[in-house]
Amino acid sequence: MLSERTELTGLFVEKPESVVAITGKDVTFVVKVDSTNLTRKPTMKWLKGKWMDLGSKAGKHIQLKESYDRNTKIYTYEMKIVKVVPGDAGGYRCEVSAKDKCDSCTFEITVEAAEQEGQADILSTFKRIDRLCFLKFNVLYYSGAGEDEGELDFSALLKAVKKKKKPEPELEIDVWELLKSAHPSEYEKIAFQYGITDLRGMLKRLKKMKVVEPKVSEAFLRRLESAYSVNKGKKIVLSVEVTDPNAEIKWLKNGQEIKASAKYIMESDGNIRTLTINKCSLADDAAYECVVGTDKCFTEVFVKEPPITITKLLDDYQVVVGERVEFEIEVSEEGAHVIWMFEDQELSRDDKSSKYRFKKDGKRHCLIIQEATTEDSGMYFVYTNGGQSKGELIVEEKELEVLQSIADLTVKSSEQAMFKCEVSDEKVTGKWFKDGKEVQASKRIKISHIGRFHRLTIDDVKPEDAGDYTFIPDGYAISLSAKLNFLEIKIDYVPRQDPPKIHLDVAGNLVSQNTIIVVAGNKLRLDVEITGEPAPTVCWMKGDKFTYLEWPSGLCTLTDAEGRVRVENRKDLSSLVIEGAEREDEGNYTITVTNPAGEDKANLFIKIVDVPDPPENVKCTGVGEDCATIIWEPPKFDGGAPLKGYLMERKKKGSSRWTKLNFDVYENTTYEAKRMIEGILYEIRVFAVNGIGISAPSLNSKPFMPIAPTSEPTKLIVDDVTDTTCSLKWLAPERIGAGGLDGYIIEFCKEGETEWHPANTDLIERQSYVVRNLPTGEKVDFRVVAVNMAGRSPPALLGQLVTVREIMEHPKIRLPRELRTKYIKRVGEKINLVIPFQGKPRPVATWLKDGQPVDEKKVGIRNSNVDSILFIRSAEREHSGKYTLSLKIENMEDSANIDIRIVGKIT
Repeated sequence: MLSERTELTGLFVEKPESVVAITGKDVTFVVKVDSTNLTRKPTMKWLKGKWMDLGSKAGKHIQLKESYDRNTKIYTYEMKIVKVVPGDAGGYRCEVSAKDKCDSCTFEITVEAAEQEGQADILSTFKRIDRLCFLKFNVLYYSGAGEDEGELDFSALLKAVKKKKKPEPELEIDVWELLKSAHPSEYEKIAFQYGITDLRGMLKRLKKMKVVEPKVSEAFLRRLESAYSVNKGKKIVLSVEVTDPNAEIKWLKNGQEIKASAKYIMESDGNIRTLTINKCSLADDAAYECVVGTDKCFTEVFVKEPPITITKLLDDYQVVVGERVEFEIEVSEEGAHVIWMFEDQELSRDDKSSKYRFKKDGKRHCLIIQEATTEDSGMYFVYTNGGQSKGELIVEEKELEVLQSIADLTVKSSEQAMFKCEVSDEKVTGKWFKDGKEVQASKRIKISHIGRFHRLTIDDVKPEDAGDYTFIPDGYAISLSAKLNFLEIKIDYVPRQDPPKIHLDVAGNLVSQNTIIVVAGNKLRLDVEITGEPAPTVCWMKGDKFTYLEWPSGLCTLTDAEGRVRVENRKDLSSLVIEGAEREDEGNYTITVTNPAGEDKANLFIKIVDVPDPPENVKCTGVGEDCATIIWEPPKFDGGAPLKGYLMERKKKGSSRWTKLNFDVYENTTYEAKRMIEGILYEIRVFAVNGIGISAPSLNSKPFMPIAPTSEPTKLIVDDVTDTTCSLKWLAPERIGAGGLDGYIIEFCKEGETEWHPANTDLIERQSYVVRNLPTGEKVDFRVVAVNMAGRSPPALLGQLVTVREIMEHPKIRLPRELRTKYIKRVGEKINLVIPFQGKPRPVATWLKDGQPVDEKKVGIRNSNVDSILFIRSAEREHSGKYTLSLKIENMEDSANIDIRIVGKIT
C-alpha cells in the first residue's frame, strides 16, 4: 500500500503522472524543480517501492538524465525506461532535497501486454505510415517523427471501427482457459488446432497463469491488506471484517498480544474490527496478526521516516598529533539516526575498544577523537536518510614554535652575557653549543631551563668567550643561533691635548661598512668608545636633525633621556639605545665628538628589518571539479629582507576553521589548490614569508566554487547529407556535474585546414543540428562541445571526414494497400489520401486525373519531403476517375494509379 508523503516545501514545478505502459515500448517521466530559492544544487532520487534506489540500476534499461536552465533556474530530471517489461510495474517515488528543504511525489506504472489483433486494420485508418497509433481503454496513444506531417482522420478511424462490428459476432474461445483445464498431454494438439507456434513460450505463460487459489476463510469476510505504509508520527488503522459479529479477536505484534492503551485502540462495530495505532514510531514497524479462533490473517506495517536533512555541514580540521577532534553536524529533526564513516569504513557505536566516541544532543550529533594520530587523517562522512556531508581531517606531527629567538650580544670584559630563548613546549629540553662544541656548565657558565625559557649565562666574560652560540631543542630539526662579540677596551696614555677619536667596534651587527641591521621589535644598544683629552662633547644626529647632546661631565641634557630612543653615557663610552625597534627608526645616524684639540665624526646607517606586509589582491582565476587556480600580488613592503615565498590556507564559506594548503614555502604567485569538494563555496588567504618571519594574513579571496565542465557528448553521428547541409545527432555527456549543462556548440573543419569554425553563434539545447551553407564536394570534419558555467567540455569527434554531396535515392511510391483497388466513397463524404514516398533529393510530385492535370480549385494537393496528400472536402460524382501520382528526380521516375469512384447516397 503506497501513501504519498506530505509535501514539505513545494519544490516541484512539474510532477510525473501515473501511466499505463505497453510491454516493449519506452516510457519517460519528467520532473522539474525550481531552484530560485535554493543556495545549492538539489539532490534528486528515483525510488521504486519502499527503498530501492534506481540510481544504482541506471544503464541500458533505466536511463537517468538531468539538465539546468540558467535563465529560469529550473532543473529538469528525466527517467526513461527502455522497452518496458512486466517487472517494471509497481509504485515509484521521486525525492528532491537541498540543504534543509525537501519534496517528494509518487506515481505508478501499470504494464499491459501489447495487442496484436486488429492492429494492422487500425493503422490503415491513418494516412501516415511513419506515425504509430493505437486505441486502448478509450485512450489514443501515438508517436510521430515530424511536426508538419498533416492531419489525422479521426472520423475514418471511428468509421473503420464501426465497419468491423458484425451483426452476429462469432463466439470466441478463450484458448488459455482451455489449456488450464486440459491435461498436459493435450497441450500440443490444442496449440496446433489454434495456430500457436511458440510452444515453449506458451508453456511458460501457462505456468505463470496457474495460480493456487487461496483458501477461503470461514472466519473472515475481509482480511488485512498484505502491507501498510505510514509516515512516522502519523496514525494508521488496520481493519478486518469477520463472519460472526459476536466473535472475539486478538491482535498480535511480532507474535506478542497487543493490550489496549492510549497508543493501541481496538474497536468493534458490527462485523468490523479495527486496530488504531497512534503516533507511529520506528518500533511499530513490525508484522501484525488478527486471530479469530484458529483462523489468522497477517499484514506488515512499514513506518517511513521523514527525510532528515543536514542543516549544519561538517568542517575540515587540521590538528597536530595528540589534539582532540570533534566533528559536529546539526540535523533537521531530533532523534534522527545518523551513520558515521571514515573513508569507506562505517564507525560502530558498539565497539567499546574503538577510539571514536559519539555524542547526541537534540539535533546536534558529534564524532569525537580524543587524541588524534596521523593514521586518523582522511575523509570523514556522515549520512542521514535525506542528506550527507563530509569533512577532511589532517593530522600533522607536532611542530615546535619559537616564541623568542636568541639575540646577538656585545659585552665588555668582566661583564655578564646572557642568551635567552622561548619555545612553545615547556617540556622540551635542549643543548647549547659554542662554535659547534657542546657547552658544559661550570662555576662561571650556568645553563637553566624554567618552563618555556632556556638560558645560557656567562659571568666575567673573557675574550675567549666570543664566538657563535647555538641552542638545539632535543628531538627537533631546528636551531637558534646568535653571536657573542667581545668589546675590548684599550687603555693608553693620552696626552692632555689629545684630539677626540671615535672607535667603532660593531662587527657583529654590520652587514656592510657602517650598516647595522636590527629586527623590528628587538632592542638595539650601540656602544661607541670615545677618547680625547679633555673629555670630548658628544652630539648624535639622525639625518639632518639634531637629536641628542651629551656633556663631558656625563650629565645628559636630553629631553628624551628616559624614552624609547635615548642616549646613555659612561666614562669614555656613549651608547645609543632603541627599545623595540620600529620601521621609523631606520635611517642615517651621525655621531660627532669635539674638544678644544679637534673634532671627529662617524656615520652609521641603521636598517630595521621586519616581517613583510600581507600579499594583496588574492583571487581565483579558474576552477575545476576539485581544484582552483589562485593568484595574488607580492606585498608592497618585503620587510627589508628578501621574500622566501608564501603559505596558503583555505576554508569553507561560513566556517571559521582554516586548513593549510602547503607546508613548504611556495615561491610563485600562482597556486593550484586541490582536494576540494565540487559545489562547495571556499575562501583562501595567503601569508608572505621572509628571513624574519611570517606576515599577517591577506584579505580573504572572494568566495568561489569548484565546478568542472561536463564530459564530452557521446555517440556523435551523421544523420543526413545534402549538397550544402549536414545533419548531426548526438547524446548528452555521461557526466554533467554540479555546473549543469547550458547547451552545445557545433564546429567544422575543412580537409587540409587546422582551424575549426563555429556552426552556431548561440548555444543550442537540443541534441541535433543541421550545419548549413557548406561547400558542395568538400570533405569536412565535425565536432560537438558541451558548455556550462565552468567552460567547454572536451569535444565529441566524428572520427572521419564527410563529403558534402547529396546521396541519390530512386523515387518510389509506397501506395497503401486499400488504394490498390477501387476506392469508393459516397457523395458528400470527405476524401483524404496520404501517399507516402521516398527519394533523394526531394522528388517533384504531380497529380493527373484521367491523363489531365488535376484542377486544384476542386481538389486540394499538398506535398512534403516524404508524402503527397490529395484532399476533397465534399465528394461529388464528377470527382470519380483515374488519378495518377508521378514522382520525378532528374531522369528517374515512378508513378501510381488510384481509381476513385463516387456513388450516390442511400435513400
